[in-house]
Amino acid sequence: MDILVDSCAGIDIHQKIMVACVLKSPSKGTRPKKWIESFDSTTKGLLQMHDWLKSHQCTVVAMESTGVYWKPVWHVLQEDFELILANPRMIKNVPGRKTDMKDAEWIAKLTRVGLVPPSFVPPEPIQDLRDLTRHRKHLTEDLTKEKNRAHKVLQHAGIKLTTYIRDLYGISGRNLLDALVNGEVLTPEKVEKLVYTSLKKKVPELIEALQGFVRKHHRFLLQIHLDKIDFIQEQIHTIEKAIRDALEPHDNTVGILDEIPGINVTTASVILAEIGLDMSAFPSSKHLASWAGLAPGNHESAGKNYNARIRKGNAYLKKVLTQAALALSRGKDNRIKAFFWRIAKYKGSKKAIIATAHLLLRITYRLLKDNSRYIEFGEHYLQKRGDALLSPQS
Repeated sequence: MDILVDSCAGIDIHQKIMVACVLKSPSKGTRPKKWIESFDSTTKGLLQMHDWLKSHQCTVVAMESTGVYWKPVWHVLQEDFELILANPRMIKNVPGRKTDMKDAEWIAKLTRVGLVPPSFVPPEPIQDLRDLTRHRKHLTEDLTKEKNRAHKVLQHAGIKLTTYIRDLYGISGRNLLDALVNGEVLTPEKVEKLVYTSLKKKVPELIEALQGFVRKHHRFLLQIHLDKIDFIQEQIHTIEKAIRDALEPHDNTVGILDEIPGINVTTASVILAEIGLDMSAFPSSKHLASWAGLAPGNHESAGKNYNARIRKGNAYLKKVLTQAALALSRGKDNRIKAFFWRIAKYKGSKKAIIATAHLLLRITYRLLKDNSRYIEFGEHYLQKRGDALLSPQS
């Protein structure tokens, strides 16, 4: 193999220590010299490793994306070296040769001949936005779990409010829950004052649903869950404000993405946080779809094409796009919705969701790359285009 880098390094990263291996060729056609050194993962150790790599005239440094441990290393080295972050699955070592030193040497050898495919690492402002959007997702999941726990307590106490109230944690539902926690006597007159809108017509049903066997134990647990729900909701509001502030310089781009059917401001914020603004990191929309895990895999053997499932990709981006595809299929008529139902008719809704999410991502790529705006051609666009292709040329 051709030697592409004369002096390079591979780093095997762990929580406590880092093992770095430098390979340097004295001249072309000669075997490279090897240096291996271990460093602490503290800031002092990182700076020592930086100076050690600099002393060996390293130009390219590669490392595995091990959890979050690679981020401090990247922060310290990014100014003075060309860095490559590799997917561990792509640079797996030969079985039976598993030590930290051999792993570092293996990464350096692959880097030397250009066999380490780089992972996408967005600039720091986009990384910060990504942290915020991902934390918002985790908080939303925690909120759902806590609401389900409170619902479990109510069911255990024989309270059947969810039969008549769609949003138990809305204003009316929360008023009734607070009254239960406080041990108030819920008469029809009292319940009518606590609920609003159409629920006032359901007061007799609500009184019946509230006739359980609530004990002090249930009130105690319910109060804990309600307090935690309030805390999580406050945290979500704080995160939302931070995301809006981070997106303020990119309001125009968010507006462009918001014009795509199925994509709203929340979805646009996640897309920008995951793929960034500079599409030069991805050679084409197909590469981006593959990176996101929305492109079908290749599985060919003996001239036969086998069923190729989509591969694992960016789970956060994939989830938000599939949710957008599902919402789009139930919304207003447009060409993307027509595309969804055309696929669903022959291959089922699950494959249609993935195919539509794939289409949404490719449209997003083109809009960001060309700095253009989305144009809606109508739900009959594909049919008209096919008829035009079949019509005789004049």
